[in-house]
Amino acid sequence: MSSRPAAGGGRWVEVDPGRVLRWVEGFADRHGPPVTTARGFGLLLIAPDGATAELHTPPGARSTPDLTAFAGVAAAPRRIGLLLARKGAVAVGVADGTELVTSKVDTRYVQGRTAAGGWSQQRFARRRDNQAKAALGDAADLAVRLLLPAAGTLTAVVCGGDRRAVDTVLADRRLAPLAALRAERLLDVPEPRRAVLVAAVSAARAVHILVR
Repeated sequence: MSSRPAAGGGRWVEVDPGRVLRWVEGFADRHGPPVTTARGFGLLLIAPDGATAELHTPPGARSTPDLTAFAGVAAAPRRIGLLLARKGAVAVGVADGTELVTSKVDTRYVQGRTAAGGWSQQRFARRRDNQAKAALGDAADLAVRLLLPAAGTLTAVVCGGDRRAVDTVLADRRLAPLAALRAERLLDVPEPRRAVLVAAVSAARAVHILVR
């Protein structure tokens, strides 16, 4: 489980789907038995002391009207596509439940930024932009080869890394079926590597809870 501050107050908590009911029990112990109502994002828990918890339905899971069903659906196996992109690196994969069943990581050199005022700054900047465009083009080709054939079996596509890079990859017309499955969630990941892609499976399946 991880936690981070939320904009506007409160905090976001990420909970493994199999531990959702236990987390709610702890919330009830601290704040009193909550009233649960279905909302567009998932479920809203309101405790007697005024504390609230928004349980957001994880990517690819269907909406449910009560807590027991929510926990069951969140923990159920789903096929999810993963697309992680940052500058010159991309990782794509397909997860079936908690297992990464298909994956590919690709890296391509993209020159770092040059100091302002350098005599060749503009030339290096153009070269860097061209390298970045070529890298993202390769990333789109990789998604076409690996993810696109599985599009019909996926419940969602979860992306991570740099939003602009991901947007550029999914703007490829060939990837329209994947773009239509894109989840709102954007994973905060370092430069994509095999280990990062494996860890992304759990992050993509986690239940996000906004606590205030």
